[in-house]
Formats: sequence, structure tokens, C-alpha cells
Amino acid sequence: MSIVQTRTTTVDLSAGTWNIDPSHSAVEFSVRHLVGKVRGQFKSFSGTIDIGEDALASRVEADIDLASVHTGDEKRDAHLRSPDFFDVENHPKMSFRSTEVRADGDAYTVVGDLSLGDVTRSVELDLDFNGIGPDPWGGLRAGFTATTELSRKAFGLEWNMALEAGGFMVGDTVKVTLEIEAVLA
Repeated sequence: MSIVQTRTTTVDLSAGTWNIDPSHSAVEFSVRHLVGKVRGQFKSFSGTIDIGEDALASRVEADIDLASVHTGDEKRDAHLRSPDFFDVENHPKMSFRSTEVRADGDAYTVVGDLSLGDVTRSVELDLDFNGIGPDPWGGLRAGFTATTELSRKAFGLEWNMALEAGGFMVGDTVKVTLEIEAVLA
């Protein structure tokens, strides 16, 4: 058992492999567009969370199917799949492999390598542990929320359009939120 300190309580989190349940999880993002924000998600992804006897020895691996991008507008989604952005024909997935888990009091950070296209960069995810409990099918589930901000340009996603009034159509900062429910294997 790993002992995980949350903001309000200490929880025993069973060591072992936890499979991400994509039916009860979400990979979401938002980015500035003109004067508003566009929100989207990836509908197809998979991954595992290997909880160590010591929570700081845990590992995460995840793959996201870039063709599954969904923003609610098929024309925009097709543009995101194109070589201007994800180039899914040549780079069908984005991958994350953790390299470290850090604790600072009751706050956790998962550090890892995010690979998108031909670029791999280290990213830090702020992690909240949402709890653990049995499900109606005889399994044991754990919930996590992870957030980060990424630079599009740092991953080679440089397409943009200059605006006549100044500035650009699409912001560089992408906010990412992961709502993860995982089942102990």
C-alpha cells in the first residue's frame, strides 16, 4: 500500500497496475482564439498508472489518439488533424511517460516526457488525488485530476494567422485538464 496524503486525509492506495478507464475519464484542453477560448477533448486514449509501494516511485504511461480530437466543429477538427497542427497521417499519437513523482506537502507533481510529432519535452502535471473506492462491478477505482499548461510552439505547433488589429488568431498557451478514473488490474 502506498500512503497518499491529500488536502484533508491520508489514504491507502493499493500498489499495483491501475488501468485508465476511458469511459469514465477525460482528456480536455482549452486555447485562446481571438478574444475567446476554444475547448476540446480527445475521445480515444489509453494508459496505465503503476503505483509503487512508495507513492513517489509510481509511474504513468499514456497514449492519445490525435485523430480523436473533438472541438464541436468538424471543419476545425479537420484542420487540427492536418499538417498545420497534429499531422495525424504521419504522427497518429501523442505519448506521455512519467520520469518522476514529487511531493511538496500535500501537493503532488508528476513529471514526464510528452512526445508530440517529432518533439519530446519534459512537462509537469499538478496532481490531485480524488479518492478511492469499490465500483459496482467488483473492481477498485481511484480518481485523479491533473492539470498543466503547454506552449504550442515548444511542440512545433506554430501555425497561426496575424490579425490586422495586431496579435494572432490562436494563443500559444494550451491549458490541459485530465480527469482520470483508473481500475486496479
